[in-house]
Amino acid sequence: MEKLSIEAIIKKIEHEERFYAVSDDYSFTLKIDSYVHYVCSAIHDGHQFRTELWENCLHTEYERWYEEDPATKAMIATHPIVIAGCDSRFEYDLNRPPEEAIFETAWGKQLWKQPLPEAMKVKSLQKHANFYKVVSALIKKIEEKYNGCIVFDMHSYNWQRWDREVPTWNLGTRNIDNKRFGTLVEAWRNRLSQIQLPHKIAQTAKVNDTFQGNGYFLKYITHSFKNTLVLATEIAKIYGDEYHQVIYPEVVEAVADQLETHIPEQASNFLKYI
Repeated sequence: MEKLSIEAIIKKIEHEERFYAVSDDYSFTLKIDSYVHYVCSAIHDGHQFRTELWENCLHTEYERWYEEDPATKAMIATHPIVIAGCDSRFEYDLNRPPEEAIFETAWGKQLWKQPLPEAMKVKSLQKHANFYKVVSALIKKIEEKYNGCIVFDMHSYNWQRWDREVPTWNLGTRNIDNKRFGTLVEAWRNRLSQIQLPHKIAQTAKVNDTFQGNGYFLKYITHSFKNTLVLATEIAKIYGDEYHQVIYPEVVEAVADQLETHIPEQASNFLKYI
């Protein structure tokens, strides 16, 4: 992996170079092994939190981890194009528009002891803007090559906080073209429902059950690129203990191994719709 400026990353994309890089502010990573027609993303995988923010933050390290999506990058790491966030969503949230990306409160609790200085907000929002510059360049290049792109937008959620039975997998589809891609959504839901997990973990996959796909990442790409489908894919945190900050690597590995087959097969089906 190499450290590159945003301009250098975009230039490599425009020239269709293969590379694995971290942005020079260490806010995200991008790996491109080959320019295929699908992208895997894990925008909430990151846990970094700038030290200058620590003293002013009311949330604990565990509370931040609890609301992030740990190990989602590991589930998709082997695919040809993978983009992932390094920073915690508590610094800035890549799945919210810039004007809402920096929290004042987070999940019902005030985030900062004192209002965040404007200079610190600017620093964080620059990272947000840089990420989307790269996303835009990446999707543009893939659409130019294939006339379309499919994005597997990986997230996780805390299933034990719900007071009802919730699915292992949830697809959020409210903001995509369901008339055009509804058959693909159902095919993806069906594939996810067939994934086998260790320890006899129950497997269900539903659409718009716990979340509806209202994230900015999906909306930004969908509104900017008419031939790109974003599949907002959430896995319940059955791959760890969300109350004790433990990850079960054997479950993560099982998910990753099966997605290694399911994702490219789903991506191949997508080509029929563009």
